[in-house]
Parts: sequence; structure tokens; C-alpha cells
Amino acid sequence: MVVLAASIINKSGKALVSRQYVDMSRIRIEGYLAAFPKLVGIGKQHTYVETDSIRYVYQPIESLYLLLVTSKQSNILDDLETLRLLSKLVPEYSYSLDEEGIGRMAFEILFAFDEVISLGHKENVTVAQVKQYCEMESHEERLHKLVLQSKINDTKDVMKRKASEIDKNKIERNRSEKGGFMSMQSMGSGRMDTGFGSDISLSSNSGGYGSGSGFGLSTELDSSKPKGRAPASASAPPKGLGMQLGKTQRTNQFLESLKAEGEVIVEDVRPRIGQSKPAATPPSDPVTLIVEEKLNVTLKQDGGIGNFGLQGTLSLILNQDDGHIQVQVETGGNPGILFKTHPNINKELFNRDNILGLKDPSQQFPPGQAGDGVSLLKWRMQTTDESLVPLSINCWPSVSGNETYVNLEYEASSSFDLQNVLISIPLPALREAPRVQQIDGEWRFDSRKSILEWSIVLIDNSNRSGSMEFIIPAIDTSYLFPISVHFTSTSTFSALKAVNVLPVKGGNPPKFSQRTLLSTENYQVA
Repeated sequence: MVVLAASIINKSGKALVSRQYVDMSRIRIEGYLAAFPKLVGIGKQHTYVETDSIRYVYQPIESLYLLLVTSKQSNILDDLETLRLLSKLVPEYSYSLDEEGIGRMAFEILFAFDEVISLGHKENVTVAQVKQYCEMESHEERLHKLVLQSKINDTKDVMKRKASEIDKNKIERNRSEKGGFMSMQSMGSGRMDTGFGSDISLSSNSGGYGSGSGFGLSTELDSSKPKGRAPASASAPPKGLGMQLGKTQRTNQFLESLKAEGEVIVEDVRPRIGQSKPAATPPSDPVTLIVEEKLNVTLKQDGGIGNFGLQGTLSLILNQDDGHIQVQVETGGNPGILFKTHPNINKELFNRDNILGLKDPSQQFPPGQAGDGVSLLKWRMQTTDESLVPLSINCWPSVSGNETYVNLEYEASSSFDLQNVLISIPLPALREAPRVQQIDGEWRFDSRKSILEWSIVLIDNSNRSGSMEFIIPAIDTSYLFPISVHFTSTSTFSALKAVNVLPVKGGNPPKFSQRTLLSTENYQVA
């Protein structure tokens, strides 16, 4: 067999990862890959497509294609075996089988491809052997890392010594300044020996040595004579107050003008001693499950749905070393939702018992995953049922004379309690802020972006509907669209929840927690 190239492409033929095993120009391989989506038929059961000069052997993975470009003289059975081995390797290196996940792990996937295919021919290896070869360490690399770490440690030591020297210098300088000030205070009264067999009185009433003499030197420290400096008692601040900083009147006027233009001014408020801001606590339970759904909705101006799309994920975060577990869930029974498990998850076990577990019981979920965790399950929903929309917006503009009267109304579904609702209405450039006549909630006008923002902290059974009315100069009402909407909720369309976490090796089930979030990714009225 002769494999010309091994690639991962999207539905449009764009190469995400591609490795050529023969001398081939970039334009030629990009032409092959771009022509592939046009040759794939819809509904066909074949896993290969032939042209006059080459053969495509492919396998769909999620929304992508794993593709081998071979010569027509290549053995199709060997090609299929190579494709099967590559399809097992890709999920091992990329838990997220989408464009972003493949791009993030592109080099690791290419190294794995090189271990499977050499000069266009398949090597006799297994998945475990490929992972072992790719993870083998180099002595030179380890030595380089040790030298680099040693340099970093030396630099840190030098920085610590420099910092300690700076601190010591500051302490000594403060001590010397305090010592000089105390000595000046002690010189306020008393006598000073001149070394000439007499002494000089530092009292304000005595002339002392050189008084009226030809030396031109006066030792009289008369505090009653002005020396161009106010007395210390007049300039000293009240005891205990110290230095006080304040804003001038001009600064206050400038800040007020910025606030009037819609700018958000953050005051410089320093926390007092003893006050500390509580930090966000990371997941403390051994197992944390995150259910997240994102909405992509476009509502029509005159009513109805232009588009309604929902995408959801169930992710796992482990805070324990033992990852040999299974997760039992309840899906809520929504018939419009299509679930899809990760390629490493046992699909039959999920379809039969609603249990998410790995295909290979000897493997375990990776512990200590930061961020969004490990994706176990995905689902999506498309609908045209307007009753499923969690929040609908109606806009009624009317032009009368030189003014435009705009009435907005929202209606929320009783199935969801919505938090942090923000409705953004675009406006043409205005000299003054709109005149808000009536509103359920709060409003803010961003003069730079020319957007009127209507915010409601919480929508529940007490305020399932609300309205807002404002007046602006006469405009073309098309300027008021599209209206953007953002909100979050702790209820989801799938109603998916974790019931239990089952240890594969037996024992007590670990404690687990669940986080649920519904948010908007793109929610508009256009």
C-alpha cells in the first residue's frame, strides 16, 4: 500500500491536520482535500471514493472527517486497517473532537500518525505502543530542562538577595533620618562646646560667642524672627490625621462629565486593614459534574422564530486520584433532544442504563482537569415551537412629529427563572440620552456605542412580563434592530442531572456535586 497523505478535515474540505508521506506540493494536497466533500455522497454506506488517479478512504468523526489519500494500486484492506487504527488514536489525544480541540493537539496527533505510517506504509504497531513511543523521554531533553531549571533557581536567589539588600538600605535610611531629627530636637536648648575654652548658648535670649564680634557668625536661633518659613506649630498637621489626599473640584467636574456621557467610572477604593475579599473557592468535592447549555436564537420582529438552536455538554472534573468511576444520569425525557456520547464512552451502556462509563474498564478518567473538565456527553436541539422560547421581546416603535415613541415588552416562560437579564437596543447617534418614561427594571445609555441597555436582575413568577417606554428624536425604525439579549438560568431544557457516581472497583461511592447553567451565546430579535 502507498498512503499519500493522512488528514483531518471539516465538512467544507479545510485541512485541520495533514501529513504527507510522499513528495507533494501544498497546492496539490489542498486541491485533493478541497475536492473530497464534493465527491462524498449523502446516505452512501461506502467508506471510500475513487477518482482517476487517487482513492479517498475516510471515516466521519463527529462533524469532521478522518481521511487517507492513497494511490489506486494500494490494498484497500490495509488502508481500512490503517484508518481504523488512526480513528482510535485521535480520541486518545483530543478529548474534544471539534476544530478547536484538533487544532490545540495538532502536533501530538501528527507525531502519532508518524508512528503508524512510515514512507507511506503501515507499521505493525498497536495503540498502546504508539502512546508509549510518543511519551518516551530524551536524555538530552531532560538534561536541558535540568540546566534551565537551575538557571531559574539561581536567578530567583539573586532576586531574593537584591530584595533583602534594598530592604536593609531602606531600614538604615529611615533610622538615620529619625536619628538626625531627634538630634535636631535635642539641640533646641542647652549648651554646645566650641573647643575654644568657652561655650555657645543656644538659648534665644543670649548672645553667646561671637556676639558683636568680627567673625560674621551668629549662633542666635531666634524663633521670633521670620526666616521665610512658617512656624512649625502652624504647619504641623493635627495629631493622628497624617497626610490626607482628596480630589480637586476640577477632577470631580471631569468625572461627572464622563459619567454623563455614559462612561463607567471605577472609584479607587482601597480596602482597610483587616478587610479581605473572599476568593472564589474551587470545586472541593471529589467529583464535580458540570451541565452547560448554550442558546442560539433569532426571533423575528413581527413574531415567530427564525432560528432556535441549543447545544449542551456534560463535563467531569475529578479532584481525586481514582478515576475508575461511572456516572449515572437522568435525561428528563425531552424527545426533541439528541444525545451523543464521547467516542471513549460505552454507548450501549448509556442507551440501556443511562450510565456513562469508559469502553475499557481498565482505563480511568484523568484527574485534576482544570477549566471545563472532561466532556462526557453532548446534546443538541432544533425547534420551531415558539412556546419553548424562554424570553420573547416585542418592540413597538411609532413616529409622531419630530419624536419616536418606542414601547418594549418582554414575556418570560414559566419554565425558567432568568438571572442577569440584559436587553441591548441599538440607537442612532444621539446628542442626549433617551427620555425613559416608564421601565420595569433599570436602564443605562452608552453614548459611545449608542446603545440603550435595559437590565433586570431576576425574572421569576413575580415579574414574568414587563415593559419599557422611551422617547428619542424621529428616526428610521430599522435602526432599533437587531436587539441583543443576554441572560443565565439554573434550569436547562434537557433537565439532565447526575443521580449517582459508581466506583468501578467497588467500595463506597464518592461524594459529588453538580453545577447547572443555561446561557445565551447569540440571542437576537432581528
